[in-house]
Amino acid sequence: MKDIITLGEAMIVFNPESTGPMKFVNGFHKTIGGAELNLAIGCSRLGLDTGYITRLGNDEFGKSIRNFVRGEGIDTSEIDFINHYPTSINFKEIMEDGSVKTFYYRDKSPTLSMTPDDLNESYFKNAKILHLTGIFPAIGDAALKVWKQAIHLAKKHGVKISFDPNIRLKMWSKEQARKVLLEILPDVDILLAGDEEMDIIIGKRDPVAIIEACKKMGISYVTIKQGENGSVGYSLGETIKAAPVKASKVVDTVGAGDGFNAGVLYGYLHEWSLKRTLNFANTIGSMVVGITGDNEGLPYYEDVQERLGEVERIER
Repeated sequence: MKDIITLGEAMIVFNPESTGPMKFVNGFHKTIGGAELNLAIGCSRLGLDTGYITRLGNDEFGKSIRNFVRGEGIDTSEIDFINHYPTSINFKEIMEDGSVKTFYYRDKSPTLSMTPDDLNESYFKNAKILHLTGIFPAIGDAALKVWKQAIHLAKKHGVKISFDPNIRLKMWSKEQARKVLLEILPDVDILLAGDEEMDIIIGKRDPVAIIEACKKMGISYVTIKQGENGSVGYSLGETIKAAPVKASKVVDTVGAGDGFNAGVLYGYLHEWSLKRTLNFANTIGSMVVGITGDNEGLPYYEDVQERLGEVERIER
């Protein structure tokens, strides 16, 4: 049985070889990205049994992504190649302070070829958690239908639903995001959200107000990411504010939230206390921002242990 399965769009990411406005950057290097894929990589590196559902263009970029995913120990049995749909790409602009802008080229995403019938019901039946984000339904109407079917299959088989809104306003408006994402919240078991995103969805940004709203919707496990201010969590009647873990340096903030999510899901599956889980997740987020790339900074479990001072690594 899989610990985590996730449905998403994988992309080729071109990272700049220098910081500053992209119009002045002359070189890029190719990596792999996508929020759901980053989450899968983060979970797999921590030691969780992970599967990824997607469609890729039947091109060199698509093959590169599939090989990379397989190399990370993630199950690729639900990945298919599609003709006449180019693999999606994006270019990143990274400024000196580590802030990032992303420029997407995904209008004909291979995931738009999917239909609800393409989802393998047995794959859902044999999973503990389905992780979803608000990115996939923003790709287009076809993706939205597949996303809703994934939710249906998870609920049918008692699979816990983990959800990160991950709102991308370059893909849809606040009004569109609010309408679609508000519908999923009553089905969510584990919420992994930023306070700004929840402000868009439910009009509340204060963590206490967000938690109260989530409780009324039946969400039993809530985590609210606050970046450099740490995180807030709720579970089993307990609300905890977890202090931030200071990053040694900040060079690229992309993927930090996905790393945090992986840490929370690891703690959830291992029935850790909320306090331990949030500290673990905050630590991962602080590690990710120190390395350029969408998932290059996602640590292995022993790396996090070392950062937490739980083990000592002998270098020579």
